[in-house]
Amino acid sequence: MKLKQNYLLALLSAFTMWLAWPPHNWLAPLLFVGLVPLLIALKQITSSSDKKTGKKVFLIAGLTFLVWNTASIYWVFNSINAVNTGVVGTIISLLVSLIPYGLGALLMTFAFWLYYRLSTYTNKKWAGYASLIAFYISMEYLHQDWDLAFPWMTLGNGFAGMHQIVQWYEFTGVYGGSLWILLSNILAFEAYQQIKSQKQYKLTGIWALLVLLPIGISIYQYKNYEEKSVPVNVVTVQPNIDPYEKYGNTSANEQLNILIKLSDSVGQPNTEYFIWPETAIPNYADEDRIRSNADFLQAQQFLSKYKNGTLITGIESVRFYNDKKTLSAKENPNGGYYDNYNAAMQVENSASVAFYHKSKLVPGVEKMPFPKVFSFLAPVFAQLGGSVSGWGWQEEPGVFYARSGIGVAPIICYESIWGDWVAGSVKQGAQFIAVITNDGWWGNTSGKDQHLLYAKLRSIETRRYVVRSANTGISGFINQRGDVVQQSKWWTRTALKADINLNDEITFYVDYGDIIAKISIVLGLIAAAFILVKKWILK
Repeated sequence: MKLKQNYLLALLSAFTMWLAWPPHNWLAPLLFVGLVPLLIALKQITSSSDKKTGKKVFLIAGLTFLVWNTASIYWVFNSINAVNTGVVGTIISLLVSLIPYGLGALLMTFAFWLYYRLSTYTNKKWAGYASLIAFYISMEYLHQDWDLAFPWMTLGNGFAGMHQIVQWYEFTGVYGGSLWILLSNILAFEAYQQIKSQKQYKLTGIWALLVLLPIGISIYQYKNYEEKSVPVNVVTVQPNIDPYEKYGNTSANEQLNILIKLSDSVGQPNTEYFIWPETAIPNYADEDRIRSNADFLQAQQFLSKYKNGTLITGIESVRFYNDKKTLSAKENPNGGYYDNYNAAMQVENSASVAFYHKSKLVPGVEKMPFPKVFSFLAPVFAQLGGSVSGWGWQEEPGVFYARSGIGVAPIICYESIWGDWVAGSVKQGAQFIAVITNDGWWGNTSGKDQHLLYAKLRSIETRRYVVRSANTGISGFINQRGDVVQQSKWWTRTALKADINLNDEITFYVDYGDIIAKISIVLGLIAAAFILVKKWILK
């Protein structure tokens, strides 16, 4: 009976966390107590004299995180299944989807299991809770920083729909939110225990203060934040070309004409930027010969109507080498090597042209994880017409500088969920952020809404305007407080214009990055070492 109750508590935690997750924006405060049922279940397991306690802790925590992750990012299946039709395709899609559903859940579960292991070696409750926070945030950071990265479910992202209460992310980034949520759940659990056993409410008051004080500070910041008036007229375009027909039914020239027509429909003589979406120019263009490329020349001809205009567009590009110049380079059947890129290109009314190569590539889809480790498989993949590396990438964030001196952070697709990556561009001089994406792969699901909402957190962390151009999805403008001031509708061909304010001030977060996560890693390693010493040396 007790085991059944524990499973129900685990499912209650999963359901509560799902309810609190974007795009259920106004239910975000449930994150403050969403893990309490799980903590109750784990307390019941560790307090019993049953055997295989560690296994039960792992299974109960694993159930919570697997269900919560799957329910929140169910749309991953949609994107895979769209290209794998039929019964067999559906089965394949389901199996592949288990990787993003399960991998993040496994890391979260492992953090709770490590917390349990440490708790068996010390009776100091504060040390156990400190280790839980350190382990959990360390696992979140790992899932942001390794080759299987997918930091979509980082706890701090949960407040993307209620950005008014996390304005202090300009100091901490999303890991400040993760710390807040974990502390709140631990205190709420301890308050529940105190009320249950002692009929006292002291911890309840401390918990309320922990929740309400940061909210009060944030709302004060929100209401008193003022943007400096440094206006620039920007147009963002949403051509709404079905991504599954992009390379078939609609030619590259037709797509370019659609983009130009939409841009001209709202462009003004003083428009300084036009933002086109990811892979807006789908023909592979040789970067070294771009000035003679027909698509480039057509784009530059369009821009000639706007004296101070600059175009930032998505493009699929290629570079050729005589030798294997990069890790991602593939052997060219005609001799030499080449890299193909999911890139952004800046075009001006001059000979100047710049490229940025998408760097946060989708594991398994755009890049083989751990390409150095699997480099020995290169001959096998070459025979199959592929590569262990997939798309090429660049190692550092980039900034596009226009003749006017304005710096822009080009962010491609889901790179926008990496706060430290975006901050890297801002630290180099970006005065606003241009997110170019193609969210149509996921269909009309919460995936596109989450992606838009997460961009609000980037604006708060950096205090920069975010301009979003989605081929299919949601395009629009987000101000420096994180407010969506204008947005398109889903599956609508349109162009939007706005005067945005530039900013060149650097926030604490941009300067120092994810220090909470880095401190957590140090503490987590110390705690893990303590477990190993206790188990293998002092046993």
